[in-house]
Amino acid sequence: MTGAPDLAAVTADVAVIGAGALGSATAWQLSRRGASVVLLEQFELGHNRGASHDTSRILRRSYHTPGYVRLAGEAFDDWAQLSDAAGERLVTVTGGLDLFPPDAAIPALDYTASMTACGVPFSELSAPEVSRRWPAMRPPDGTVALHQADTAILPAARGTAAMQRLARSAGARIVDTSPVTGLTDLGDVVRVRAGGTTYTASTVVLTADAWTNRLLAHLGASLPLTVTREQVTYFAPEHPEAFAPDRVPVWIWMDDPSFYGFPTYDEAGTGRWVKAAQDCGGAATTAEGRSFEPDLAAQARVDDFVRSLLPGVGSPVRTVTCLYTLTPDRDFVLGAL
Repeated sequence: MTGAPDLAAVTADVAVIGAGALGSATAWQLSRRGASVVLLEQFELGHNRGASHDTSRILRRSYHTPGYVRLAGEAFDDWAQLSDAAGERLVTVTGGLDLFPPDAAIPALDYTASMTACGVPFSELSAPEVSRRWPAMRPPDGTVALHQADTAILPAARGTAAMQRLARSAGARIVDTSPVTGLTDLGDVVRVRAGGTTYTASTVVLTADAWTNRLLAHLGASLPLTVTREQVTYFAPEHPEAFAPDRVPVWIWMDDPSFYGFPTYDEAGTGRWVKAAQDCGGAATTAEGRSFEPDLAAQARVDDFVRSLLPGVGSPVRTVTCLYTLTPDRDFVLGAL
């Protein structure tokens, strides 16, 4: 179901506000466990204004703390469960490289120690070893690479749509184009006003990303969140077969600035393109005031770096923008208000 329901009021166990990846996952998991759920989205489902659209995301076990490595292990299990439930292949294993130049701003020891503590296998490779194994790659001399074999690519928009479909089949009510205009804590329940309808729920879950503080303001609360406008660029190699998932892994350049990239990936008509971006390189913005136009200076930085690492990557053909919403320490906020 899409569009506002023809009811003056709707009661549910849980109202989830924001139907991106996190909100759709929440609605699916709660509804499959027997809760009555309404999932509210202010725009159309699958819109491009937030952080859950476009083609691909990275699924990896290599992180800087044991806690994140353990969470990543759970994420691998969750994506396998989602793939089975949806009847779709959602995980494309490519292997992954974390590339640390000499005197990297990001310590390799944090990653090796965290994966070792959690029993995650990995191997260390020199720059010449990387080029021998993946001929399209040319990391600079002195680079140390950590290879983790089951790093994978996930389909961003398609994965979110699959969770919405499964949530709906488990009984969740999904209402799009329904912005929240009121949020009131009544003690034992919360009243949500959205799209001309009033919802009453025992619990409300906010998964609203760049719009989080606008919603929290209804409850007299706020979080120290910074919203930045980020972008990814697609490149068209002359010989795309040289950048296929069995020829080039997912990679992350562990320095400041940090970059990351993908092999070619057959999703949404970009199967012969290579995707790359700078991590957290965008300017601060707001959800309402952001631009969708490419930042040409940022695109040039990515272009220069990617051409040095992947000499045959070709020319930029497409740039897509998105929003990051981060806390000061970049950790997640998960808990009760």
